[in-house]
Amino acid sequence: MDLLQTKADLSEGDCNLTHLRQAFVEQHDRVTKELLKRDAASFIRQALSTPCLNALSHASGATLTDMGGREILDFHGNAVHQLGFSHPEVLAAIKDQLDKLSFCPRRYTNRPAVELAEQLGQIAPVTGDRPGKVLLAPSGALGISTALKLARLVTGRYKTISMAGSFHGASMDTISIGGDAIFREGLGPLLPGSIHVPAFDPDDVNRSINLIEFILKKDRLVGAVIAEPMRWTTLVAPPPWYWQRLRELCDHYGALLIVDEVPSCLGRTGRLFCIEHMGVRPDIIVIGKGLGGGVFPMSAMIADASLDADPHSALGHYTHEKSPVGAAASLATIKIIDRESLVERAESMGQYLRVGLDQLVEKHECVTEARGLGLHRAVVLEAGQPDDSGLSDRLLYACLRRGLSLKISAGRIVALSPPLTISQEEIDRALSILDDAIAEAASESVLDGRDRSN
Repeated sequence: MDLLQTKADLSEGDCNLTHLRQAFVEQHDRVTKELLKRDAASFIRQALSTPCLNALSHASGATLTDMGGREILDFHGNAVHQLGFSHPEVLAAIKDQLDKLSFCPRRYTNRPAVELAEQLGQIAPVTGDRPGKVLLAPSGALGISTALKLARLVTGRYKTISMAGSFHGASMDTISIGGDAIFREGLGPLLPGSIHVPAFDPDDVNRSINLIEFILKKDRLVGAVIAEPMRWTTLVAPPPWYWQRLRELCDHYGALLIVDEVPSCLGRTGRLFCIEHMGVRPDIIVIGKGLGGGVFPMSAMIADASLDADPHSALGHYTHEKSPVGAAASLATIKIIDRESLVERAESMGQYLRVGLDQLVEKHECVTEARGLGLHRAVVLEAGQPDDSGLSDRLLYACLRRGLSLKISAGRIVALSPPLTISQEEIDRALSILDDAIAEAASESVLDGRDRSN
């Protein structure tokens, strides 16, 4: 088995160094291959991105166009494209704001940033009787960092409980609370006090909540429990009782409940916030990715207003914290989602997608399950044999060759996250490509297994 494929199986995404990726890159035209060589020579290499697998010229709606002119349906999008790419209203808001006020120095405020904070405080389902209070940041990881600092300040405790295998960002503090091995290997020592418990996968959900209760009871230095409302890597959602019990435990032992909605916010799962499926209100919510309309890097930490920190502390203080341009993009995004009822659309189109994925489960023996919420869906591939060279890797490149981009997680989770504006015709095209790609990948895996046995 390819060692690099083994590492990919442990990762939250597809590995970028397998022999299949190298073969895929060799099929590009000369101009694309030359740019990819320059990319590899100029950037520090890292798993999951550099060197890249292709080069884009432009993107619009759900479609990417590479430098060779090939169109690719993007059912990945790094979870930023709720509105699709290059939404004209978001671009217009950005251009208009650039003409008025392109940057706001830290000691000043501006109207778009204030209006965004007011709106987020109103719509976020955090605890408390008043609208939540907000700090903005230029990335999801920084939003999580801000939440961790706030939890320490208001509780006086430095330890956290988080889920094994989770992903909360790629900075040193967020990989400490995150549990994805590929982001942690060789980078210790990490943030002290980062306690990991089993994730809420079906076989571990009771063990997870019981262990959290045990830790909170025995260790009064735990100031926060942080989790994704639905595991973004595996698309496993715990039963609502899990979250309700977690809320009770945090209240009883004085720990804050922090929810990482960086990839799942703003309608992706058929609710404005994924945690709304679970029927609880956390103390802090962190959102990001699609907040900037698929254009501008934006995140926000939204907290119970009673958690307002000491004004002498600096939780964020980022240079671009109150970016008027980023706030303009975010305000336009929220306005469009509300006006066009995209949350409801995500629910209905997600059900349509789920029907098609269920049909793939019935048709292909190597596909064992369909799961997910709203327009974040996945199929699960059968577990590979010890000498398997990677059914999921073959599937990924079979899809890319046919014009569909998707995400491979945890070695066998095939995740699809299209824009909330996706059409039925585009879903049908994606399902057709996925159907053919599964058949090809499964056939090649069987043939490869026969070759090895001879």
